[in-house]
Amino acid sequence: MGIELELRVKRARRGKAARGDTVVRGTHEHQDALARALDGVRRGRLGQVDPYRDTRFTEQDAQVALAEVAALVRECTEPSHRAALLDLAELLEDCVATPGSCLWFIGD
Repeated sequence: MGIELELRVKRARRGKAARGDTVVRGTHEHQDALARALDGVRRGRLGQVDPYRDTRFTEQDAQVALAEVAALVRECTEPSHRAALLDLAELLEDCVATPGSCLWFIGD
């Protein structure tokens, strides 16, 4: 079981919206560690991440999840989980700062 992350932005064409999203940044480095780090989370926005299906966070969701990740990092004692959570925090920050973006949690 693992969770990949992709920051996506809606593609736009002149005069029309394009179909699909553009992957701006992704990470596949901490898949298993991220899944384990989020495994016990049952509340808040991060508690809605499904490790077996795709979950999408909007900019607003990402803003809420940033505080949740910060709390998890403070409590984390496993180095690999901590690295995965810090990577997630960076992508959440990028999502918040990028208009029209979404952060995808791609379940295994």
